[in-house]
Amino acid sequence: MLTGRTSKVLFALILALVTLAFFNILRPYVSPVLWAAILAVIFYKTKIWIGRATGGRNGIASLLTLLLICLIVFTPLVIVTSSLASELNTVYRTMQNDNASMSSLFNDVVSYLPDWARRIMADYQIDNLSAIRSKLSAMALQGSQYAAGSVLLISRNTFSLAIGFGVMLYLLFFFLKDGARLVEMIFKAIPLDNHMKYRLFARFAAVARATVKGTIVVAVVQGVLGGIAFWAAGIEASLLWGALMAFLSLIPAVGTALIWVPAAIYLFATGLLLKGILLTLWFVVVVGLSDNLLRPLLVGKDIRMPDWLILIATLGGLSVYGINGFVIGPLIAALFVTCWNYFYLADSEKRRITGDDPLTPGQKEAGPTGD
Repeated sequence: MLTGRTSKVLFALILALVTLAFFNILRPYVSPVLWAAILAVIFYKTKIWIGRATGGRNGIASLLTLLLICLIVFTPLVIVTSSLASELNTVYRTMQNDNASMSSLFNDVVSYLPDWARRIMADYQIDNLSAIRSKLSAMALQGSQYAAGSVLLISRNTFSLAIGFGVMLYLLFFFLKDGARLVEMIFKAIPLDNHMKYRLFARFAAVARATVKGTIVVAVVQGVLGGIAFWAAGIEASLLWGALMAFLSLIPAVGTALIWVPAAIYLFATGLLLKGILLTLWFVVVVGLSDNLLRPLLVGKDIRMPDWLILIATLGGLSVYGINGFVIGPLIAALFVTCWNYFYLADSEKRRITGDDPLTPGQKEAGPTGD
C-alpha cells in the first residue's frame, strides 16, 4: 500500500511525463499554437468591445473578431508575400543572367573609393579586386538561389502550410471564445501563491502584447518607409529591400542600417550625391525618428526592460527559435526578470521582518566606515 507522500510523488512523476508527451505531440504545431495565443491576447480587448456591441454573444463576437483579424492581418500579408515571391524570382533571374555585369558594377564602385579605403583593403589583404568581385558575385548568386529555393520549398509545402494556417485559425477562435476560462484554469492549477501568479500572468500578457504590437508595427513602418526611399532613389527590387529592412528592424538600433548604409555608399560612390544625401537624411531623420518614437511608446512602456536586454533576448530568440524567437526571446527575458525581481523583493521583505538584514537602516544611510 502506497503512503500519501509516495502517491503524490508518483502522481507528480506521471503528470510530468504526460505533460512532456503532450508537448511533444504539439511540437509540429508550435508556431500555429504560439501565434494563435499571441493574436488572441492582442485582439482580446477588441473581442470584448465587439461582444458588447452584439449584446454579449460570445461566439458571434469571437467569429467577428476572427474575420477582422483575417481582413487586417492575413490579407495584406498574403498580398505582400505573393509580390515578394515574384520579385525574388525576378532578382534571381537577373543575377543568373547578368553575373558578369555585377562584377563590372562592383569594379566601378571600388574605383570611386578614396585612397584611405583602398589602403585599408590592402592592410587586410583584400586588395585583389578580381578575387573580391568573383567572391561577392558568387555569394550574391548563392543568396539569390537560396531565396528562390526557399520560395520553391514553400510552394511545395503548401499543403502543410495550409494545415498549419487552418489549425491556427481554429485555435484562435477558441482562444478568443474560451480564453478567459482557459487562463483561469491554468491560473488555479499553478502551485504558486495568487500574488505571484497574478504578476506572472500580467507580465506574460503585457510582454506578448507589447512585443508583437510594438515590434511588428515598428518593422512594418520601417519596411514601408525604407521601401519607399529605395523606390524614390531608383534602386531596383525596392519591395524586396523593404521586406529585408522590416525583418532586420527586429534587431534594435542597427537593423535597417545593414541595408541602407551600403545603398547610400553605392549612391555616393557612383556619383549620385544628391540621392545619397537624401537617402541618408531620410533614414537618419525619418526612419530613425519613427524607431525612437514608436519602439519606446509601444514596446518599452509595457515591457519596461532596457534596450540592451531586449536586443540580446531578440537575437538569442531568433537564433534558438527562428522567426518565432522575436516573441519568445523577449517573453522569456521578461519572465526571467519578473521572477528574479519577485524573489528579491520577497527575500528582502522576509529579512526586514525577521531582522536578518545585514545592514541596519543607519548603516545603509551612512555607508561603510573606514578605520
